[in-house]
Amino acid sequence: MAFAHLLVPTDGSAASGKAVTQAVELARSLGSRITLLHVRENVALSLVGMGEMVEPTTIEALLQAAKDDSKRILADARAVAEQAGVPVSTESSSADGVHSSILEAVERLGCDLIVMASHGRRGLVGLLLGSETQRVLVQAPCPVLVVR
Repeated sequence: MAFAHLLVPTDGSAASGKAVTQAVELARSLGSRITLLHVRENVALSLVGMGEMVEPTTIEALLQAAKDDSKRILADARAVAEQAGVPVSTESSSADGVHSSILEAVERLGCDLIVMASHGRRGLVGLLLGSETQRVLVQAPCPVLVVR
């Protein structure tokens, strides 16, 4: 099976940094291209869910900070791919569910492999893998390579 287009979700953590590095090495060896994806969780909804009264300007500032953070995360990951000479594109989105954004991107972009990090233990639900990774593994329409 040839993997021509890899989707690499990243959140800027050390674990996802390892996944980016592994994906770049794999893409370079296969002659594949990479799309890096950063999904911002919906800040406004999480604040409303906490029952907080928040000034609109505060929400705007938080949303802008999240967008700026997303740009930085994607730029850092993009630099790794470009340095290795791997064709790379980036995508950023805001969503309530990270896993659903990953699955939507796979379908929309025609990716044939997802390379993503495992974030270790997270209570009983995420005993071995992070909960977003578990959801992607169960629902993905293509193979998933999990990097530890």
